[in-house]
Amino acid sequence: MSKERADLGFGDELESFDPEAWTSKPKVREPAPKPDETKKLAEAAGFRSREATAAPAPRQQRRRRTGRSAQFNIKAKPETIEAFCAIADRQGWGIGETLEHAVALLEREYLDS
Repeated sequence: MSKERADLGFGDELESFDPEAWTSKPKVREPAPKPDETKKLAEAAGFRSREATAAPAPRQQRRRRTGRSAQFNIKAKPETIEAFCAIADRQGWGIGETLEHAVALLEREYLDS
């Protein structure tokens, strides 16, 4: 006892199907605009570039072998850090050495009085 499937009416269509008729034709692409044209259009539309601007000069490395082995991490205002590093640079000291001089000055000022 086998059941026959109901006829859906596609038999004639499948026999006359031509796959070549279904292939798409290649699209003709317009040439891409030149980069300078694209940049002008983007600027006119208000888009900003993601390209990096001129980077600030890299900080000078201040690594020396000094025997100092403990870290001292603090938060400070950027202008304070810049002033501290400027003093170190002017004197030719490392950051740790500058801190030692600063502590010695503070001890003389506040502890010896």
